Amino acid sequence: MKKPTNQILTMSRNIITLLALLCCLYLNAQTAKEDFQRDITLSGDNYVAYRGPQKQLTPAPAGYEACYISHYGRHGSRYLIGEKTYSHPYNVLKEANEAGMLTPKGQELMRILGIMKDNAAGHIEELTLLGAQQHHEIATRMYDRFPTVFAGNANVKANSSVVVRCILSMNNALLALQSRNPRLTFRLDASKGDMSYIHFNDKTLASQKMPDGSEAKKAYREFEKQHINWVPFMNRIFKNEGYWRNTVKNPYQFYIDEVWKICSDMQSTEMRHTLSLYDYFTFDELYNIWLTRNANWYITYGPSPLNGGTQIYSQRHLLRKIIEEADSSLALPVPGANLRYGHEVCVLPLVCLLNLNGYGTQYTDLADLEPNGWCDYRIFMMGSNVQFIFYRRSATDRDPLVKVLLNEDEATLPQPLKPVTGPYYKWKDVRAYYQKKLDGYKE
Repeated sequence: MKKPTNQILTMSRNIITLLALLCCLYLNAQTAKEDFQRDITLSGDNYVAYRGPQKQLTPAPAGYEACYISHYGRHGSRYLIGEKTYSHPYNVLKEANEAGMLTPKGQELMRILGIMKDNAAGHIEELTLLGAQQHHEIATRMYDRFPTVFAGNANVKANSSVVVRCILSMNNALLALQSRNPRLTFRLDASKGDMSYIHFNDKTLASQKMPDGSEAKKAYREFEKQHINWVPFMNRIFKNEGYWRNTVKNPYQFYIDEVWKICSDMQSTEMRHTLSLYDYFTFDELYNIWLTRNANWYITYGPSPLNGGTQIYSQRHLLRKIIEEADSSLALPVPGANLRYGHEVCVLPLVCLLNLNGYGTQYTDLADLEPNGWCDYRIFMMGSNVQFIFYRRSATDRDPLVKVLLNEDEATLPQPLKPVTGPYYKWKDVRAYYQKKLDGYKE
């Protein structure tokens, strides 16, 4: 039997690559509305529970092995922040029920909110059981996918935000790695001294997000006005419109900041197995709430030109840390891994700063976000993470390759960066590109 020629093999590889690209483009072309029709829990914005990788990894180029991982991840699924988020809507409905002003649907909503309030008591802001499981599974996959990084007594350096849910996320990940290889050497910390890059609070940039009277604020309010209407929801819950208009001081807060949040975050708790609040909203209400929240995140932590496009630089210290620690670790015979655990308000701008999968693209019209695939739940769900996976041919190789994973799926890097093959780029090119971008930002 005649062996295939190199030309035929090359053509076959190109066809496979093209098919993979077309598949990727098809998946990315799915609109949020289509995603929600398939799985309504995805409408939960930053409360979406982690899904895990959706695609197969591309094999490394011949002769290359994974040698080092640099990672930043959001804590896992958690309870909502603020006890009043649970208690206030329940108390509003309880008072209305005592006044005989709840519909049967409102009475059932009150019952479920009471269960959720009791379930969350004493656990406000804390990691849930699912959140712990997510990080155990992410770390297990990390080990199984890149075993050469964690071989022998490799060093794993882990740093966390000082917030307890982040520390517990880190600990669950490290326990998973230790169970895979007890010989690993761990160095972990959660220090205020690391918060300058783990969870940097840039007060100057924060003041520029959406100040009153700004172009960003006006654009967002107009967009919100087009999509948010709580009147039908309130009329399904209360018997009398005049009653809720007089007694519910902030209907927007009740509608979105309380009931919708509890509804969306339920997927992160054990209550997800027995309770749901999705029937209290229409599909269009959930879709429109997401549209406005997606726009808000884009303006306040994304690359929006409405406020100068600089919010992504809030993570400049984190990216510099990633670069610096990669260089120092790659100089070692056994580089190991650097794992960092923080928050979605870092993951989102970091992804946009890196411009992974085009998430750094600027749109002046907020209506252009969804049609172009800028969907926040694909970036920063609970447990979301960015992983830089480094490859080299030997311990003395000074020209390593790198690929970047977003939520454990291979991501594309921006032009003018060109991969050597597939998702694999020369680290020296990637480092030079991002250093130049960081140096171009004037504080």
